[in-house]
Formats: sequence, C-alpha cells, structure tokens
Amino acid sequence: MARKRLKSGFTTGAAAAAAVKGALHMLVHATVPDRVFIPFLSQGGVEVEVRSCEAKEPGTAVCTVVKDAGDDPDITHKAEIGARVTLLEPEKKGPYLVITGGKGVGTVTRPGLEVPVGEPAINRGPKEMIRQAVAETTGEAGSVHVEIFVPQGEILAEKTLNSRLGIIGGISILGTTGIVRPMSHDAYIATIESGIRVACASNTSPLVFTTGRRSERYAQKILSDLPETAFIQIGDFFKASLDIAGSNRVPLVILAVFFGKAVKMACGVPHTHAAESRLALETLARWSAEWTGKMQFENEIAGANTARHAFDIIKERCPPVLEGVGRKVLQAAEAFALPGTQIHCMMLDYDGGIVFDSTREKDEP
Repeated sequence: MARKRLKSGFTTGAAAAAAVKGALHMLVHATVPDRVFIPFLSQGGVEVEVRSCEAKEPGTAVCTVVKDAGDDPDITHKAEIGARVTLLEPEKKGPYLVITGGKGVGTVTRPGLEVPVGEPAINRGPKEMIRQAVAETTGEAGSVHVEIFVPQGEILAEKTLNSRLGIIGGISILGTTGIVRPMSHDAYIATIESGIRVACASNTSPLVFTTGRRSERYAQKILSDLPETAFIQIGDFFKASLDIAGSNRVPLVILAVFFGKAVKMACGVPHTHAAESRLALETLARWSAEWTGKMQFENEIAGANTARHAFDIIKERCPPVLEGVGRKVLQAAEAFALPGTQIHCMMLDYDGGIVFDSTREKDEP
C-alpha cells in the first residue's frame, strides 16, 4: 500500500505576511481579495485564503488568515493570525515600515534570542516576508505601520516553552523561509537553540538536557537549585543538541534521561527515534552478556517487549549493567560534544529515581 504523501504548510510568519498583504490590497485597490500569494524566502510560495478583511478608520484596514501547518504537528495549526495595517505619511527620507506586535504576540524579556529584549517576538524571516508584501503591494513607495496580532495567542502560548525563554504575553511569529515541511525537525531544533542561547545569555550553568516533560520534571526535583532556564528539552536530538551546546561554548551539560533513551544514546545513534528501539535492545542484550558473563541474559533481554521490560530484568538481577549503559552514554556524548563541553550523565528509572550518576564521582577530588 502506497504511503500517503504528507501535505506541506506555511509558518506563522507567512501567515502574518499574508494578513498584511490582504489588508494592504484593500487599502490600495479598495477591494477585498479572496486569496493572496506569499513568496517563500527560499523558493516557491503559497496562496493563502483571506478569512476576513475590513476597513477601519481612514487609511487603516484589518485582515486575518488561518495558519495551515499541513500535516506537521504544530500548536499554531489553524490559529487565526491578523494584521492591522495603516498607511502613513512618508517622511522626507523616503518610505519606511514599522512592525509592532499586538494582542497575542509575545514580548521578549530575556537576552539571548534573535529578537532584542523589549521587542515583539517577530523573527527576521517573518519581517522580511512582511517587507516583501508591502513592497509588492505599494510598489515600494508606501510608508506603513503593521501591527501583527493573534486573537488566541496568549492561550496558545501556555502550551509552549515561551515563558521559559522569556517571551511573555503570546506566541512567537516564526519561520526561516515560510514553508512548514511535514515531519520537519527545524522548528524543534530552533527551540533547542533558543533555550540554550537564553541560558547562556544569563550565564546559567550547568545545562540539563532532558528528552521530554516527564524526565524534565524529575530532573528539576533532583536539581532543584538550578533555575528553570537551565533545563532544555532535546527530544530525540542527541547529537544536534550537543552540537548547539558546543557552538555556544556551554561548559557543562548534564544528560538527565530515562533508561530507554539512555540505551539508544549508549548505542551512539545521533537521533534517538523510536525506530531505533529494537536495535538498541539487541545491542543491550549483547552488552549484558559480555559484562556479566551470563549468556542467558542475551536471550532474555533480546526478547524483552520494551526497554522498560528489559530494565526490570536488569535492575532486579544484574544492576551493574546499568552502570555499563551509563558509561556508554558518556562515551557517545563525549564523542559528539565539541572540545570545551564537559558531559555528565544522570540516568533515571521510570519513577524518577537515579540509577546512574556520573556527576558525583566526577565531583570527587
């Protein structure tokens, strides 16, 4: 059976540019467009349907569109994105463009992000698409004030990591090119990078890499003296997160991960996706036999249904294997890390208990 081809979508930045273009079209041509075309910053573009468009006071129009992320999971999928656009009197120096954030667009309150502190969380890519939309519609002759707004932005932001990054009051208007590719990892990696940069800007150290919310909650209880910005959810991006840490000169990273993810990391895979699970169990089975000298372990662990099942066998009958896995994680992480970044590993059981912790021994004189 042929696999369904996944549908591409467009970013919040492209949606914002479309709303701007729709409002400008009404102001310049006195008609409401059904659709507007927004070129991507790479190649191609997208036609975006106009949801609403109406004139306000003279020289001002408000337009909204609906963001379509395609088949890519996205908290802003189907969110309404709007623009309030006002034509301004040009200054003697020529046309100019002012872009501000309205309701539901967050404000940056911490250093380390692409956008300076105090400004609306609208990145360079969206701003460039908005500039293009203005130039195409006004013939590069108009002076314009653009206010981007997201009616449900404050509610949506509660489901993101924005507050941790210091983005308060709404969502970010994002996108490097305008297109959202299904199953793309770009957005997740960008979030990891933003978190690391914010932490570095406030001189936070160490950074604690977890693979999700549950492992993060446990790590925060254990390392309760660290600020929230120290904790970075890296998902499956083992190598990529260490690359980003190295490029930002992070001196110390603690990997606080559950046993299942730890086994995949120990295998040296750069991306710890679920597809690696069976191979990881087979490797764990071989290691267990080698490290214990008990060949029956190989068959038992290779036949385990899940990593958690294998963990129960090992914890009860051969705890030293846990230390072996932890040291393999360290070896793999140190191979991926850039010089100057030290790695610790804190491996957790499924109730949040510590079963391997290299920080204690490395802290000893």
